[in-house]
Amino acid sequence: MSLSKVETDSSILTSSVDASYEALKTSQTISDQATIRNAVSSANLEELRGKPLAWANAETRSRGTISDVVETRKKDVLCRTFRTSRESFDGVAIYSGEACLGRDGAWYMRAFAQS
Repeated sequence: MSLSKVETDSSILTSSVDASYEALKTSQTISDQATIRNAVSSANLEELRGKPLAWANAETRSRGTISDVVETRKKDVLCRTFRTSRESFDGVAIYSGEACLGRDGAWYMRAFAQS
């Protein structure tokens, strides 16, 4: 028997990721973003004084530490930039983000990306 006569078996799948896993991962990231946004927006920056701020999401069981929170005002919009770690079932990552206060009085995440 020669290897040149062996054909590929396309019925075998390896390292396959179910689409439901990607949907779960996306929903957990969105939930974690909301938890981080709430922690950043409610932080008392005078008391924080550069110290890290811990966060945890009971729903996803993710957690992390927020640091480097800086408040700025851009065109009359109050924003807070920050860095955070995110420890979750899929590993540990560092993110940079910006949460801003909307005209309706609610905070929203303007930017959130893995660093």
